[in-house]
Amino acid sequence: MKKTTMLKKNYEFKYVLDRGKRYSGKYIDIYIKRNNLNENKLGIAVSSKIANSVNRNKIKRLIRENYRLIENEINIGNSFVILWKKNRNIKEANFFNIKQDMLKIINTI
Repeated sequence: MKKTTMLKKNYEFKYVLDRGKRYSGKYIDIYIKRNNLNENKLGIAVSSKIANSVNRNKIKRLIRENYRLIENEINIGNSFVILWKKNRNIKEANFFNIKQDMLKIINTI
């Protein structure tokens, strides 16, 4: 992730979730807020109610890798928060499902 830093603080996530625009896919929701910086910021959240920590981290790794692959197509100066949908089964979490969802959402922006 060359042009991207991670969101780590709770208030950073809340700011994007409260004021950002929501785009929804089959498996993930993406909130996007303009940050007027020379870099993108990325936050990934998976609810602890969905699965244990091993599976939550697997989903995060898959999302992070898909973001890395399409990072060059994304305009600089945005903050992203990507959420895994609670009503989706973790067995549906594979690389291609997430990639398809992210590409569909990024192309609609």
